[in-house]
Amino acid sequence: MGFPIYRPRRTRATENLRSMIRENKLSVEDLIYPLFVVPGKNVKHEIESLPGNYHWSLDRLPEVLDEITELKIPAVILFGIPSYKNATGSSAWDMEEPVQQACMLIKEKYPDLVIVTDVCLCEYTEHGHCGVLENGCTVNNDATLPLLAKVAVSHAKAGADIIAPSNMMDGYVQAIRAALDENGFSHVAIMAYSAKYASSYYGPFRAAADSAPSAGDRKGYQMDPANSDEALREVALDIEEGADIVMVKPALAFMDIVRRVKDTFNRPLCVYNVSGEYAMVKAAAEKGWIDEKRIVMETLTGFKRAGAKMIITYHALDAARWLREE
Repeated sequence: MGFPIYRPRRTRATENLRSMIRENKLSVEDLIYPLFVVPGKNVKHEIESLPGNYHWSLDRLPEVLDEITELKIPAVILFGIPSYKNATGSSAWDMEEPVQQACMLIKEKYPDLVIVTDVCLCEYTEHGHCGVLENGCTVNNDATLPLLAKVAVSHAKAGADIIAPSNMMDGYVQAIRAALDENGFSHVAIMAYSAKYASSYYGPFRAAADSAPSAGDRKGYQMDPANSDEALREVALDIEEGADIVMVKPALAFMDIVRRVKDTFNRPLCVYNVSGEYAMVKAAAEKGWIDEKRIVMETLTGFKRAGAKMIITYHALDAARWLREE
């Protein structure tokens, strides 16, 4: 079967030939677009660290929701900037806060759009950590679980279709699944941030969400970027506890983890094309050093090739437009 009998270039000669044997295909149905919702009125403020993305107040949110639905992007994931913060992050389960209000708006006016909500406390606590602090520096895992459950139930009450807990507490999926079921939300799915690494790629998001820790770091609960086998153990635990969808975050530097999770577990798999990955592309494109469209589409296709079915990405609007052009 060696050369000259087998010539791989024969099937690369034209675009039609290449498309006929293409192994992975990116589509708009793969995309989930992140939205940042904020208190106030008449707010559409471009996020400096995420150019092309905005903070939205509820009254202006339909502007982007109309575009999302027109482009046929099937889902959004909501992040909220609260009107107040405290030690326990109680604004995270306040039904009057932006995420809950956005869920209700979307469910009423855009009923076919899938609503995913991030469940964590870092955006809502004074200290910026993902749970209850003890001794001023350590997150108390078990004291945090009931609070995460309260957040999840409040999102479900507001109309969320998928709860996406990102806190990396031990037992978080079980606590949230039990609370949802006990409150009549057994139909609401859980997308667990199962393999979430303590990554340096999160910087632009932390600026956008005002969620950076005021002291210390998150290495005590997020994963060491050097580890691979540990990711499989984390995913296995979340599936055992009731996760319907699992996630690897970040995506670009962890595609080996994506492939291992895909090959090991029979669960829908999401990746998060995180803020630092997005910001690097935007900065290089602004300098004229790269072709932004080609780089983005190659990267997103790479996530599909690695095994992802769903992709959370700040590029979603542009990618959907480019896919429509093609």
